[in-house]
Amino acid sequence: MLTTIKNYLRPGLIGLLAISVLNNASAAPGSATSVATLSPVRIGMIDGLSGAFSNAGEAVQRNLQIAIERVNARGGVRLPDGLHPLQLSSFDNKQGVEESLTALKHLTDQQIPFVVQGNSSAVALALVDAINKHNQRVPEHRVLFLNYSAVDTTLTNEKCSYWHFRFDAHADMRMHALTEVIKTDSRASKIYLIGQDYSFGRQVNKSARAMLAEKRPDISIVGEDLHPIGKIKDFSPYAAKIKASGADAVITGNWGNDLSLLVKAIRDAGMSTKFYTFYGNGLGAPAALGDAGLGRVRAVAEWHPNAGGADSDAFYQQFRQRYPDPRDDYVHLRMQAMVEMLVTAIEKAKTTEAAAVARALEGARYKNAFHDAVMRAEDHQLIQPLYVSVMQKKGENGVRFDNEGSGYGFKTERYFDARLTALPSSCKMLRIK
Repeated sequence: MLTTIKNYLRPGLIGLLAISVLNNASAAPGSATSVATLSPVRIGMIDGLSGAFSNAGEAVQRNLQIAIERVNARGGVRLPDGLHPLQLSSFDNKQGVEESLTALKHLTDQQIPFVVQGNSSAVALALVDAINKHNQRVPEHRVLFLNYSAVDTTLTNEKCSYWHFRFDAHADMRMHALTEVIKTDSRASKIYLIGQDYSFGRQVNKSARAMLAEKRPDISIVGEDLHPIGKIKDFSPYAAKIKASGADAVITGNWGNDLSLLVKAIRDAGMSTKFYTFYGNGLGAPAALGDAGLGRVRAVAEWHPNAGGADSDAFYQQFRQRYPDPRDDYVHLRMQAMVEMLVTAIEKAKTTEAAAVARALEGARYKNAFHDAVMRAEDHQLIQPLYVSVMQKKGENGVRFDNEGSGYGFKTERYFDARLTALPSSCKMLRIK
C-alpha cells in the first residue's frame, strides 16, 4: 500500500541518543520542487560512538555520510511526489545490547523506516529479534534492518529474517578466502587463534578450525584464546602465550582497539609472526605494527584502496578529499554500496514501506566500474568479490596509497570472484506477502 509520503516519513522528536544530520541539495534539473522542501527519507544508525570502539563507529558514520551526500547532490531519492533528501540520524549504543534496544525504541518512536548497524554481531542478533517482533506488532510502521559489518554466519542462516539484509561477507566467507591463501603457504605449520569472546569471535575460531582441518590437515592449532571484548588494555600476556606456542601464524577476527593493541603487543614482543586478519588494514593496526608487519599482515575485504584501476582510485581519492585528516582514512565500499542499493530499491518500490523495499532488494545488483555484487534472495546475503591483501610500504610494489598516513598500505595477494566467495545457506525464511 502507498500512504502519503509525510505519514511515514515525518521526523518526530529526536531521542536522547540521536544525533541528526540533515543533508540538503538543490533540486535536480527540471524538478519543480526543491529537494529540501520534501520530507527526508530517514536512516537510523545504531552503533558505538563513545567508549572503546568509538573509532569504528565514527568510521562507519563517515562512510554513510559521504554516500548520503552523493545521493543528495544528484537531487535525492525519487518518490512519486518528487525528490526527497536522505537524512542520517546516529544513535550511540556504546556497543551494548540493552543500549541498542533502547536506541531502536527511539528510532521506531520517530517512525524511521531504515535501521543500519554492524559493529557487533551480538547487537545485530538482538536487533533482528526485536525488529521481527516490532514489525509483527506494528505492521503499519515496519522497519528494515541493513547490516554493514555484523558477520556472524547465523544472521543469514538459522537466524535469517525477511527484515534483515547483510552487505558484508559473513565470517565463513571471509575465513574461506583467508584459508585459501594459507592452503598454499608451505611454511605455515603452527597457527594460533585469538578472538573476542562473543558470538562473532567464537564463530571465527570455529570456522578457522573446520576449514584448516579440511584444507590443511597437516597444520597444528597450537593455541586458542577468547578475551573479553573492549576490556583488555594490555595484550602482552597474550603475546607471550603466542610466542611460547611457537606459532608461525595468527588468525584473528579482532577489530577496533582490540586489534591495534594486540598487534602492538606482538610487535613489542619482537615476533615475526604472520597475521591473517579480518580487519588488519585500518583503525591504527598498520601504524602499530610498522616494519614488523611488512609482508606478514594480511587482511580480507570486499575492496581496498590499492585494488587497482582509475575508477577505484578516484573513488578513494574522493573520500580522502572529503575527509583529509589521516585519522579519518578508513573507507568501506560495502557501506557506500548499501546506501546506493537502498536508494535504488526505494525508487523501484516507489515507497519507503519496509516490505516493498525488501522485495525490491531481493536479487538486486550493485555494479560500478570496479565492483559487482548481487543480493541473494534466499538469505539476504550480499554475494561479492573478496580481496586478500598483504601489508607493504607505500610506493613499493604498486602500493600507491597508504593507510591513515602510516606510510604502509596493502597490495592484493589474491582476488576471489563473487562466484568463489558464495557459500551455501541454511536459511529457511518466513516471507512476507
